[in-house]
Amino acid sequence: MSESSPIRLGYVGLGNIGGPMAGSLAAWAGGLTVFDLSSDAVAKVVEKGATAAESLADLAASADIIGICVLDDAQVRTVVAGPDGLLSAARPGTVITVHSTIAPETAVELADLCAAREVTLLDAPISGGAMGAASGRLAIMVGGPRDAYEKLKEPFALTADMLVHAGPEVGAGTRMKLARNLLHFISFTATTEAARLAEAAGIDITKLGKVVRHSDAVTGGAGAIMLRDTTAPVERDDPWYGILTGVRTLGEKDLTLALALGEELGVDLPLGQLALRNLATGLGVPHLEGEPA
Repeated sequence: MSESSPIRLGYVGLGNIGGPMAGSLAAWAGGLTVFDLSSDAVAKVVEKGATAAESLADLAASADIIGICVLDDAQVRTVVAGPDGLLSAARPGTVITVHSTIAPETAVELADLCAAREVTLLDAPISGGAMGAASGRLAIMVGGPRDAYEKLKEPFALTADMLVHAGPEVGAGTRMKLARNLLHFISFTATTEAARLAEAAGIDITKLGKVVRHSDAVTGGAGAIMLRDTTAPVERDDPWYGILTGVRTLGEKDLTLALALGEELGVDLPLGQLALRNLATGLGVPHLEGEPA
């Protein structure tokens, strides 16, 4: 890419998430070229202004920044480094962004292969799912050199309202995504546990769901406590100490009450027991010796 010509975009993989992402990127002034094995998926994005590539090599030859959103590590490898893959025709200076959630080691391996061709590969997994892709409200977590990350800001603003530089090493974006999804699916599991308790207590769990969504929209949910830059214990003179001990007190009280209700109703709540046991330490405000738990 040169200073005088606009950045040209490419995109591979036009499924439930890649399709809407590419549809948004089709508005980019420098143009978008797309490739997918599904002609119907390609046609939908072409209707929005994109150009269809005949092959991966054809796409690589015409793009400066290339996004990939395919199923798994094996497909990403094939797209990047397979016969007639992107590396067969990508020019020096090209930036490849992998939006699929793959193993961090795979990202590093492919980045090394790309570097040998003077191509930069960034791992850039997304959060927000199909709904976020359709509304242009994705979060994209990027791992790799800062200068390459900076090149993404303007075009990716079309499809994401949060672009985060997770770290200077390839793989950092994926590690951030895995931590985010750990919280996501543990929360889902905890939701099923709460639903069992509510159901046993005769509560309409669809109404409970409405309350949870409402209060999470107001408070920010679990992310509301993720504002410190460390998980180390909180010093007593730290402004966070009073806030988090308050969270601890309220949480332990409510967890104790919920576990008592579960015992009364014969509902096993293993995550609730684990949360009560680990909440204080996890928040960074463990109970001090002699302090009532």
